[in-house]
Amino acid sequence: MSAGFDAVDIIRAKRDGGELSDPQIDWMIGAYAAGEVPDEQMSALLMAVCWRGLSPRELTTWTAAMIASGERLDLSGLSRPTVDKHSTGGVGDKVSLVLAPLVAACGAAVPQLSGRGLGHTGGTLDKLESIPGWRASLSVAEMTAQLEDVGAVICAAGAGLAPADRKLYALRDVTGTVESIPLISASIMSKKIAEGTAALVLDVKVGTGAFMPDLASARELAATMVGLGRAHGVAVTALLTAMDTPLGRTVGNALEVREAVETLHGGGPGDLRDVTVALATEMLAAVGIDADPAAALDDGSAFAVWERMIAAQGGDPDAVLPSAANVETVVADRSGVVARLDARGVGVAAWRLGAGRARKEDAVDFGAGVVCRVRPGDQVATGDVLLELHTDDPARFGRARESLAGAIVIADTAPATGPIVLERLGAAMSEPRPAAR
Repeated sequence: MSAGFDAVDIIRAKRDGGELSDPQIDWMIGAYAAGEVPDEQMSALLMAVCWRGLSPRELTTWTAAMIASGERLDLSGLSRPTVDKHSTGGVGDKVSLVLAPLVAACGAAVPQLSGRGLGHTGGTLDKLESIPGWRASLSVAEMTAQLEDVGAVICAAGAGLAPADRKLYALRDVTGTVESIPLISASIMSKKIAEGTAALVLDVKVGTGAFMPDLASARELAATMVGLGRAHGVAVTALLTAMDTPLGRTVGNALEVREAVETLHGGGPGDLRDVTVALATEMLAAVGIDADPAAALDDGSAFAVWERMIAAQGGDPDAVLPSAANVETVVADRSGVVARLDARGVGVAAWRLGAGRARKEDAVDFGAGVVCRVRPGDQVATGDVLLELHTDDPARFGRARESLAGAIVIADTAPATGPIVLERLGAAMSEPRPAAR
């Protein structure tokens, strides 16, 4: 092989617990992106990394090599400071729909490059594609023009941004190497750094409906990404937020868009509003803007940006959104207090109703999903409606109900409650500190 490197030697070195040199990493990532290293050899290296990990230096170099595999956007010519947000994914997480126009209404530019859902966690692009006419694919020129004019854009990442990550992501999905924290961090941060934003706020979900089920692993992931941002000159802050219960009251594409619009009008569920305002506050502070995001929700300015953002991408913000043809309810089998509403169970139910996809090429049912009529702590009587199940295909109801077995617990006493924002990690901090309550 070229450049004096051999893929097998690199695989063996990492397999045996050694540290790879910067030139070894640069060559391996570049050669794989160029098709010179085959999938089976990169699969072996990914498994070795999953087993042995990467040192901070290795991870910084690995991420830089992924960025260097494609283009890096230059947003320095915009008249507003740029700041973005990334969520590690949850159930009912429609925060981006509210957050991007909200932060733009406060004076920043938000270049939100998003993805589609896979499995029980939804995708922002799927939600927005339920709006008639809206398009996810924009050229770099269209994206920058919209950022300057509107202040916010939510779109798909172009093929030129970190193309090595696109190949590696697909490979990890089929080789059992998805769970590696260094590989997760490099995947997320390579795209966000290549995007060209000056600052980034991470929403790292913790709980049964999240990729990271416990606080320790979520904290490790957040700290790793904060460190990567610092190493690449991007100011990064992370909020760890609770995801044991679905966020808001809806799970499903058009259902979540309706709830986001309600929130942009100053209403919406309290937990969704709280998380969104907390993230907006961090984003604005990161770029030195002194503004009150809660006020921008209440006075209509955030909703005005939403309308312009949707229209700029071909969507009709006043269009009637898709609705499911069939609705069934899940009712309480006893009286008491809702003690548990499991996010993963509800997310899988929504997926089985058609709101999500099992494979990247699958279509989604935009009207499908779950409406949560209760939250933990709510008092219910026998026969009260707990959930609404929405789908165009009534044959899906049975499997959706199966996923809810044990997901709803009704008890005699109210459950203990905690804050939705659990911790904050900042770019200048080495240790987490409690978030402001």
